[in-house]
Amino acid sequence: MDKVVDTTLATTIGAGGSKISTTEHLLAALRGSGIDNVHIDIDSHEVPIMDGSAGPFIHLLKRGGRKKQRALRKILRITSPVTVTDGEKSIRIEPYNGFKVTGRIRFDDDVIDEQSYSVEVTRERFCSEIARARTFGFVEQVEQLWQNGLALGGNLNNVIAIHWDGRSILNEDGLRFDDEFVRHKVLDLIGDMALLGGPVLGHVIADRSGHGLHLELMQAIVDNQDCWEYVKFQKKGNAMLRKAIKSSRTRPKQLPLFFPGGFNGKMAPSACPA
Repeated sequence: MDKVVDTTLATTIGAGGSKISTTEHLLAALRGSGIDNVHIDIDSHEVPIMDGSAGPFIHLLKRGGRKKQRALRKILRITSPVTVTDGEKSIRIEPYNGFKVTGRIRFDDDVIDEQSYSVEVTRERFCSEIARARTFGFVEQVEQLWQNGLALGGNLNNVIAIHWDGRSILNEDGLRFDDEFVRHKVLDLIGDMALLGGPVLGHVIADRSGHGLHLELMQAIVDNQDCWEYVKFQKKGNAMLRKAIKSSRTRPKQLPLFFPGGFNGKMAPSACPA
């Protein structure tokens, strides 16, 4: 995956004149399942919305099964914090011995208000706590998605629709989690971070972020080569031993598999190590 061309309401990738929208839910399912080598065929301009979450993809991946490969997995390990800010919005990644995501959201309505959620992203916790969280939006935002050719299969079975008055949702079955809104934001972030091309060791702290800011964090990581290194691990018994380290400082030409070449959106005013 080599290009992100748009981050309006969803993440869109493109190459050779073709574009595929709403990639984040499928990519989150793959990352949450620990799958990083897969071939995907798609016959549409958008990944199917399914039920608005990553849950159906997790179900299908479990049915299809996984195959272990002999190659050592290359992991991008964050060694120094990187922060991106845009007004009141911010996203930061800092060193952590694992992959952890902390998300915070704030909306001026009674349904969402303020929510926060933090999770150590393991396969088990992703499947049980994150995967089933559905996409959401105010009624006018859902209509905007349709006008932009996105979520064309969207309805109350796969989108949490917030009423115009901001006091209730239109879905009769209610929420799957009390904090389903922020959990879905965490799901989106995990899917977008998969565009770095491999697993990440770090703690991502996102405050009111979205697809655009996720992209800018990844660009900032790429630009600040002193803030990360590649690490390979080998399993021996019940222990994971560091097999090899390929540091960006010693191999400056080896960058993450992320090149936002086609993205022409406005970048955040502040993106720096901090």
